[in-house]
Formats: sequence, structure tokens, C-alpha cells
Amino acid sequence: MKCLTLSGLALAALLAQGPAQARPDPQQPMVAPVLEQPDTGYGFTTRTLDSPDGQRHYRLYIGRPEQPAPTAGYPVVYLLDGNAAVGALDQALLRRLNEGADAPLIVAIGSTTPLHIDRPARTFDYTPRVTGDTQTDAPSGLPSGGADQFLDLLDQRIKPLVEHAVPVDVKRQTLWGHSYGGLLVLHALLTRPGAFQHYAAASPSLWWGNGAVLEPLDGLADRVVQSEVGLTLMRGDAEAAGPGGPARSTQTPGVAMERLLKGVSGVPGLRVDYHVFPGLGHGPMFPASLHYIFENGVYR
Repeated sequence: MKCLTLSGLALAALLAQGPAQARPDPQQPMVAPVLEQPDTGYGFTTRTLDSPDGQRHYRLYIGRPEQPAPTAGYPVVYLLDGNAAVGALDQALLRRLNEGADAPLIVAIGSTTPLHIDRPARTFDYTPRVTGDTQTDAPSGLPSGGADQFLDLLDQRIKPLVEHAVPVDVKRQTLWGHSYGGLLVLHALLTRPGAFQHYAAASPSLWWGNGAVLEPLDGLADRVVQSEVGLTLMRGDAEAAGPGGPARSTQTPGVAMERLLKGVSGVPGLRVDYHVFPGLGHGPMFPASLHYIFENGVYR
């Protein structure tokens, strides 16, 4: 069954929604205190791997709770922009997760760069192919269009690597992403809904490619079939109107978000929750959405 939650606050934010600012500070260094702090309830190990073409270099931060794995394995949450994501985790959150029921395995898919965001890699990996030729990202001019290659890497190499190292419940897998990462999460849901059991897209850059990510909405019901799939959409009500642009207020719903909500509503087997964060802009939505999915057990 589908459950679409649109509170009065969420509806107000929907009416004010516009394209999200998708360009983080490219020079901000990675800072992740939980990797070195004791007594978090989680132990982190790392693994590295390269893209098939050797152009992108990934580091996985695998956080395992201290509590024993359930018989079926841990539920697992895969986090995009992993360098920044692991930096957004804190000691108190991890302690609460480990002490609660069903503590999840956390897999932050990061980069070997010392920066908190690998901008060239995320621009290529998190954007879908929309042309047959070499494709560039309009805001940055960087190569784009590698979303399907990245999802293949995630399915064929990253998941098996994690499952070999830690007991994982393959029936409880979540993919989270913010901004361009949220774009990738939606692309994964719309094109391969069986890859995960829950998709969490925060402030997705729906404006990218003039809404190209939403083209696969047609036929989504046929792809979902009778699977039980969850989608959590999250957005701040102070989001910017475009890359680098100011916030705006309008009585007209954003075309892309309106189309998305309409397209996913009524799809058998797809549960949908739309949650809006009051007073938050694009940047603050990164840690807020990350904490939301853990604090509210979205991954269960």
C-alpha cells in the first residue's frame, strides 16, 4: 500500500519549492570526528575500490554496531557523498542507534579525496544520461551522465564487498542521498526499484536537466510490480530557487516536484512519505535529513 503524507507544513513547502542549490564548497576538508572517537557504539572500517574506467576512487566507511547482528543480518543504510555523510554523524546519534532495537549497518560511500565532497566524481556518478554524446553538467561544466554506471558498481561490487564483510539483511536495504545524491536516489527508484527496499531523497535536484530524472515515471508501476518499496522525500521550506540563487515564495507548485508526487502516488507497492523541515535551506538539509532517517527508523 502507498502512504503519502502531506501535512499542512509540507503542502506550504511544496507551494514554495524551487530548484535546489547543488554546489557545495569544493574546497572544504573532510572532518569526521566519529572515526576517531571512542565509545560511540560503532566501529568503523574502510575499504577502497576504483571505478571500472579507473577515473574515480572510492573509500567505503563501514560502521558496524556493537550489538550482535540479528539472525537475518543488520539492516543497512548506504549513504552517498560518504565523506560528508560520515562527518555529519555524531557520537550521541551512534550511541542511540546502538542502544536501540535493530541498529543498522552504516555504509558511507565516499572518496579517497581529503575533501568532504568529491565534486567531479559526484557530478558524474549522480546524474543520469540524457544524451548519446559526451555530456556535461550545466552548472559546473564537469562530465556528467554516469548514474547507471555508478548504480552498477554499487550493485555488483560495493554490495557484495559489504555483504562479505558483515552480515546484512538483504531485505532491508536503504539508499540515502542529498541534492545531486537525492537525484541519484530518485533515478535508482524509478529505473531499478528492486535494488533497495527504501529510497531516501533529500532536497533532490529535480531542476537538473530540465527534470530529466522524472522521465522514467512512465511505467513505474510495471517496474515496482508487487514489491514493497518505500520512498522518503525530504525538503527544507527555505530551499534556494536554483543553483546559487535566493530563496523564493510562490503560489505555484514547482513543476518537477508536482510531477514527481503525482507520478508516485497510487503506485501499488510503493509507500511514499513527504516530509518538510521548517526554516531549513539546502545546506542544512544535509545533516538534518541524515539524522531524520536514523532517528525515525526509516531503514527498518
